[in-house]
Amino acid sequence: MKKLSLTSQIAIALVLAVIAGILLQDYADFVNDYIKPLGSIFLNLLKFIVVPLVLFSIMAGILSMNDVSKVGRLGLRALFYFMFTTVIAVALGLVVSTLAKGYLPLIHVDTGSSTPEVEIPDLTIMDQIVNMFPQNIMLPLTNMTMMQVIVIALFFGVAMVHVGEPGEPLRKLTLSANVVVSKILTYIMALAPYGVFCMLTPVVVSNGPSVLGSYAVLVALGYSCFTLHAVCVYGSLVYLLGGMSPIKFFKGLRPAMLFAFSSDSSVATLPYSMECTEKLGVRKDIGNFVLSLGATINMDGVAIYLGVASVFMAACCGIDLTLHQYFAIAFASTVASIGTPGIPGGSLALMAMVFASAQIPVECVAIVAGVDRIVDMGRTVMSVTGDASCAVVMQNRS
Repeated sequence: MKKLSLTSQIAIALVLAVIAGILLQDYADFVNDYIKPLGSIFLNLLKFIVVPLVLFSIMAGILSMNDVSKVGRLGLRALFYFMFTTVIAVALGLVVSTLAKGYLPLIHVDTGSSTPEVEIPDLTIMDQIVNMFPQNIMLPLTNMTMMQVIVIALFFGVAMVHVGEPGEPLRKLTLSANVVVSKILTYIMALAPYGVFCMLTPVVVSNGPSVLGSYAVLVALGYSCFTLHAVCVYGSLVYLLGGMSPIKFFKGLRPAMLFAFSSDSSVATLPYSMECTEKLGVRKDIGNFVLSLGATINMDGVAIYLGVASVFMAACCGIDLTLHQYFAIAFASTVASIGTPGIPGGSLALMAMVFASAQIPVECVAIVAGVDRIVDMGRTVMSVTGDASCAVVMQNRS
């Protein structure tokens, strides 16, 4: 197991959980009494790390923007482009999955008595905006009110950048804390294969082999959204703002896209992306900067899948999402996709943050984690394609 990547271990855990769940169909009490609690331990650890992870990773990300500000207009334009496509990405994921949810084979999820139902009031848009801002600093951290945690991180991060030298001690503390929290997350994620097995086995016992069909539909839904976003959004932007034929763009980027799909790493794909964009006519200095920046903060594929997974798991839990919950998912998914930790399994912790922001049981993270590796290959292709489209547009507009 030590020679396998974490994603491979989680995939194996998925297969073993399905097999064990089918074999233990007649022993549901044993599974719920002795296997499910072990998965709950992993889940508790994941909940424990979510708030500090989001708090410090967002602040550290803002502090790193000092380097971006030095490049002036190009950096600002690239940031605006990435934010624009990310907002469209999460909206696409939410809309498509909402339209399709009535036709999806769902997974029955028993969240148990430990997850109380939360009654969400019918709030206006202005009420939702007001509720984003905390009245004190401690309650959002202890209650996992993730939208308010994000706002706290944004205020502290921006303030540390603006005050400069007086804020240097807090800056160093924040960066150090971010490293420590990321290390703790690696410890927790090392348990992910076992946690996923122990959380999924009871699900398979409850649903039977039909759960495989639900997983297949979830993956297909994610890849359908990826394809729509790449063709409609990236293709249109490259044509309208980049002055390039979408066919030429996708054909020229094909080597990088294929390597991204197989390597599952946008950072490892950087040399291929730089070579492809240079052949497409992008200047080397522009391409190197935009692609490097995009590999860090542009995660449209993550934003799409967070939206799809949120709607899918809400339907599995019998939750009819309100406008307030959709708003929470959209906002949290946008920020989470930008702050995805660059470590194996880091997206699972941020998925827990998105679920918590919309009152979707965090237990559902373990269910979708089983197919995360399959979807992640498509997410990586999305990131690489989005970075390259931005480079083409910035070249045409420079």
